Amino acid sequence: MTTLGVVYRPQLPPENLRSVVLAAEESGVDSLWLWEDCFLESGIACASAALAWTSRLKVGVGLLPVPLRNVALTAMETATLERLFPGRVTLAVGHGVQDWMGQVGARVASPLTLLREYTVALKALLAGERVTVSGRYVNLTDVALDWPPAAPMPIYVGGLGMKTLDLAGEVGDGTVLDASADLVRVKAISSTRTHPVVVYVETDSRDRAFVTDLVASVADAGATSVILQQSATSEDPEGFVRFVGSLDGVSA
Repeated sequence: MTTLGVVYRPQLPPENLRSVVLAAEESGVDSLWLWEDCFLESGIACASAALAWTSRLKVGVGLLPVPLRNVALTAMETATLERLFPGRVTLAVGHGVQDWMGQVGARVASPLTLLREYTVALKALLAGERVTVSGRYVNLTDVALDWPPAAPMPIYVGGLGMKTLDLAGEVGDGTVLDASADLVRVKAISSTRTHPVVVYVETDSRDRAFVTDLVASVADAGATSVILQQSATSEDPEGFVRFVGSLDGVSA
């Protein structure tokens, strides 16, 4: 079965998040996804609030830009969320937008190398391992979480370029494709993965038949989760979330 989720875009004010989260919880949407885009909203802060306001809803952060965050800090925050809200958190990491990374002095010469080192170290920390590594970008000395998750957490990797998506298949526990991915790319990526493939799909339509067909086409291409997102200028996010909730299960 392909699950159905919805995005809360960070272009919307943080103070509006609660009403959208509650609409998702009440309407039966499987998951709500958040982004950590510069310089809008913190993915982790929004996720912790969304999880605290709900009891059923799964919350994904897709994605966190790794140049912006020390891997030990991300591991600490992620482990804390998982222990507070077991089984309801999904985390994805990626390069981040390079222009934004440059603005904050975090741009690196090889984003692919950083993402590889970071993902491997993050997974090890979340598995409760004591990690010492001296990489090009990631350097840890005898680091272990005092409060790791009860079980290793899956870490997804998101991106656009094929080199990044190949890396996602190699070191990630899931792949995230953004809304620019067409069905040909979704099918190509899904056919090479034995792990979940999450696909964002942008639409403002509330035509049930149209959206049902859209979701089904992405599911047929191999997506294990289809995440619907409105455009940045759309209004009434609560209404859109309730509409998505009414569709849940259509792609089964």
